Amino acid sequence: MPLDLPRIQALCFDVDGTLSDTDDLYKEKARRFFPKLLFGDPDHAARRFVMWAEAPGNALLGLADTLGIDDEMVAVIDWMSRRRHQSAKKFLLVPGVDGMLAQLKGRHPMSVVSARDEKGTMRFLEQFDLVKYFDAIVTGLSAEHTKPYPDPILFAAKRMGVKPDACLMIGDTTVDMRAGKSAGAQAVGVLCGFGEKDELLRFGADLILETTSDLARELFPDPEGAVLSLSKQVKGF
Repeated sequence: MPLDLPRIQALCFDVDGTLSDTDDLYKEKARRFFPKLLFGDPDHAARRFVMWAEAPGNALLGLADTLGIDDEMVAVIDWMSRRRHQSAKKFLLVPGVDGMLAQLKGRHPMSVVSARDEKGTMRFLEQFDLVKYFDAIVTGLSAEHTKPYPDPILFAAKRMGVKPDACLMIGDTTVDMRAGKSAGAQAVGVLCGFGEKDELLRFGADLILETTSDLARELFPDPEGAVLSLSKQVKGF
């Protein structure tokens, strides 16, 4: 079903794969280890490998869903997220994100909801002068539990002064979708990161966007219809 636009009062953004395009650098480096002779789609194989390396919880959660042990695996993911080493790395910005955030600033309160540590999150936001857009910055240790628990979104909603079900969670992985839906929020899945259409929909995405920068036109479409949406609604997708 499409987004319930009147219900949205605040926006929650994941970082890696949603605002930051950094992991594509690692995908390109990893691709040479997946020769076409052995892998039918080297690009896809490299993306899935980096996804596992950067956020093993995403892959584990998919396995848990298949085995029917979701609750147990969520606890493992939370433990791993709090203990995994956050390496220093260069950042790239998803194209168009700065302009999109500038368009949305003042229309809705906005927050970052990341599983990263505070140092890594702030380093990225400060590098691209994005801090000014956000009313709350929630990192991996801000709440009692991190994504895919709903705690970070509940924490962000409180900071922004809205109810959790009035939030819109925007992210690129099933972990983001699961956290958003568990908090009672609507969720948008973006394909500029490591999530794939089918899995994002299966974990509750209300809308799929090719890239995060398409969000502004979805939330505030041109009243004359001059701006055509590049997104694909769940219905008829």
